[in-house]
Amino acid sequence: MTPKEFAPEVRIDKFLWSIRVFKTRSDAAEACRTGKVQVGGFEAKSSKGIKAGDIITVRKGPIRYQYLVVCPIDKRQGAQAVPQFATNITPQSELDKLVAPNETLFLKRERGAGRPTKKERREIETLLDGFEMPFEDDWDE
Repeated sequence: MTPKEFAPEVRIDKFLWSIRVFKTRSDAAEACRTGKVQVGGFEAKSSKGIKAGDIITVRKGPIRYQYLVVCPIDKRQGAQAVPQFATNITPQSELDKLVAPNETLFLKRERGAGRPTKKERREIETLLDGFEMPFEDDWDE
């Protein structure tokens, strides 16, 4: 890339699309519109300009990803080139939330086994009574 292609300030929706945080620019704009994107701790509209040194927080599901803007860019980049433009500074505690669903209890019935009998249903309810389901209220805000 030539220095002419780097802009001192770029729209946040274009930047998030160009560093592959979102698959489409309209997805990035929608995330901004619904309050899932913050710059410097404040919610950002899709037209917000970002510059080098800004910290962007993006909420995707239960996880809050954080990116440090190294160099603003508005053209889509290959996955290998992304670290030149943004650094993922997401804390490990947030990344650990990706592993959490693998550690939960899954009840699985064989296909074609039909409905559980009354005895099986009571056993399932007894098993589930010992577990509390942790939910975060702000996942789908």
